[in-house]
Amino acid sequence: MRLRMLAVALATLAISALFVGLIWDFLIALFLAAIFSAMASPLHKKALSLVGGRNGLATAITLITLFTCVFLPTLVLVYVAAVQANELTYDVISFVQRLDTEGLNFTVPEWLPFKDQIQNAGPQIASKLGELAGTLAGFFVSAASAATKGTASFFLSLFIMIYAMVFFLKEKTSVLAQLMRYSGLPRESQERLVVRTVSISRATIKGTLVIGIAQGALGGIGFAVAGISGAAFWAVVMAVASVIPGIGTALVWVPAVIYLFATGKIVTAIALALWFALVVGTVDNVLRPILVGRDTEMPDLLVLISTLGGLAMFGAVGLIIGPVIAGLFVTMWELFQDTFGDVLAGEPVDDARSPGEGQP
Repeated sequence: MRLRMLAVALATLAISALFVGLIWDFLIALFLAAIFSAMASPLHKKALSLVGGRNGLATAITLITLFTCVFLPTLVLVYVAAVQANELTYDVISFVQRLDTEGLNFTVPEWLPFKDQIQNAGPQIASKLGELAGTLAGFFVSAASAATKGTASFFLSLFIMIYAMVFFLKEKTSVLAQLMRYSGLPRESQERLVVRTVSISRATIKGTLVIGIAQGALGGIGFAVAGISGAAFWAVVMAVASVIPGIGTALVWVPAVIYLFATGKIVTAIALALWFALVVGTVDNVLRPILVGRDTEMPDLLVLISTLGGLAMFGAVGLIIGPVIAGLFVTMWELFQDTFGDVLAGEPVDDARSPGEGQP
């Protein structure tokens, strides 16, 4: 009997490994489909009640709503940003060439402290800006090349994700809950992990993405009014930078304000700084308590490193996957503490009655 069980276990592991290798390139798409399906479950249930319980029609309404309100605007924004990034590449290259030939000539306002020292540092500033601009130009060229090569793969993964959601949404029990059944964990722990995954995903999308998009959009509007090239591209960069606590969009707009000051556009620079300080900077403080609440229950540092780590490992989808993995990590260690806390503390575990207990 044991030999038979071992043979079945080994065969299951071998075939499972082969199957995972077969669908490896689509695992992220399927994982996102499972997450989005669990998050869209309330919307799907409302659609079911509206169409009289017809599951197929409710699923179609749910997917059309998500595609129209979420996926399509995101694709349009990414496309516009990619086009502007390509244009910005040539602007940066020409800027570097002008720095090499003309240097950086600007007039420091009389009221600015250390006016003479700043004015004399002009050549050094030009040299450093040239190096930075050259690095950025190389980055933009490589990024545009990588994006072009990955276009077919991106749309194939998007198709797989949406197609998988057609089936996942119809399931009465979420796919995440079904997968947890094979984990061997107690049912209570399974439910806790599923709830945690959906909660972290919802908080990530509402907190990181929605707030990031809001700050990026407002920042892009400010850049466009200020006449800075590639406003849509910089809006995307600011949306990503917004996940950094304490710094956020300042990573982008502060250098832009300095550039405007250096080129003599003093009024524009002051107006742009005020726009970001008074409008863009307050978006996070206003929206985060409303949208997120206590969904994540994770420290800002953990959210930051998991978001950036996910971005580095998985690309753009890592903005969602990174915090989800971090949330599962925290939850699993909480379960570990609940299960083995007494053992680790050196206390005896009384999980069974003593031999004479309960006997007459």
